[in-house]
Amino acid sequence: MGRILVIAGIILVAAGLLWPYLARLGLGRLPGDIAIRTEHGGFYFPIMTCIVISVVLSAIFWLIGRL
Repeated sequence: MGRILVIAGIILVAAGLLWPYLARLGLGRLPGDIAIRTEHGGFYFPIMTCIVISVVLSAIFWLIGRL
């Protein structure tokens, strides 16, 4: 459990440091993301972005688990 927490912390720190570069990838604006805008507000649900992030994280943790 401790190893997983350390690895998760390292990943979060790396994501924080790389955030300006990661923002240029277009995550959050993928086809399939739901965005409804009205004059009184809006609703945004990044379903495709969630799926992409989930697949990438699953692959990372699968690789870590095989070590």
